[in-house]
Amino acid sequence: MNKQELFKKTVEHIDIKRFNAVPIVEAMGHTAFQARNLNRAAEIYARMIEDEDCSIILCLAGSLISAGLKQVVIDLVENRMVDAIVSTGANIVDQDFFEALGFRHYQGSPALDDNQLRNLAIDRIYDTLIDEDELRVCDHTIGEIADSLEKRPYSSREFIAEMGRYLDEKKQGATSIVLSAFRNDVPIFVPAFSDCSAGFGLVMHQTAHPEEHVSIDSAKDFLELTQLKLASKETGLLMIGGGVPKNFAQDIVVAAELLGQEAPMHKYAIQVTVADERDGALSGSTLREASSWGKVSTTYEQMVYCEATIALPLLASYAYHKANWKARGARKLSTKLPEAIAA
Repeated sequence: MNKQELFKKTVEHIDIKRFNAVPIVEAMGHTAFQARNLNRAAEIYARMIEDEDCSIILCLAGSLISAGLKQVVIDLVENRMVDAIVSTGANIVDQDFFEALGFRHYQGSPALDDNQLRNLAIDRIYDTLIDEDELRVCDHTIGEIADSLEKRPYSSREFIAEMGRYLDEKKQGATSIVLSAFRNDVPIFVPAFSDCSAGFGLVMHQTAHPEEHVSIDSAKDFLELTQLKLASKETGLLMIGGGVPKNFAQDIVVAAELLGQEAPMHKYAIQVTVADERDGALSGSTLREASSWGKVSTTYEQMVYCEATIALPLLASYAYHKANWKARGARKLSTKLPEAIAA
């Protein structure tokens, strides 16, 4: 094996505009099991989009962008179908920003020899591959962006906006969630921002500037997303996977109450996951359980136990071709925050 042989087939991103999932999703409503659950989730998502008072928060966990879902998220951003994003760092930095720099993910196999991959500087994400040497470029680019900024604490949302500005000014040809979100004033939060290439870049930056440097203020992340909750009459969650993004987005209801502000529970909530609730872990905990914490209303909630690369394109295509988003105004939530960074 060599890199040239292994990097023959690129991962191609699904385009929800090219297929209409409305008929199959509607047919699923007359079946059972997870097909019927996915149908109800699609109907709830369409209801979110129709609700003039609702701001929609998309949560992303798992390795989604490397798996071919980048264009799905971009279409949701550019067609006013989501208003804010809460994600893991891997999706936003190691995968989306990485591709925006001109690099790609490749189709591989879990049966490959991982020791040989390591010797070739190839990283494996189940059945996809990424060039470690190119990933180092991503690390260094994050460090360069940090070097260019005023030395102070930033929320992840502020720093990711600067990543979007960097791509916008460089006029990179590749499509990007970070770039589209920047241009459409859709804030992106990554609560565990150092747990990805951003962390490596910031480590290099802070080592080079030990006295004054850029840092990430995770409490500011929490405050800013809570402020967006308070600025929205109603909120809906579309959660792909679980983990930190799920909990972070749900917790802002409680945070608002602790600030002495009245904030309703999230009116709508959908979660797509393959995690099991029986071990008590967060990723598999049900939305009804979240209701016991005062976070999610149970009127419009749906768990869908399905792998994300199957469920998200169907949900997104259904909502896109229903076309309710055409009458929906852009929320531009980035502009509602202090020190807002707009395009």
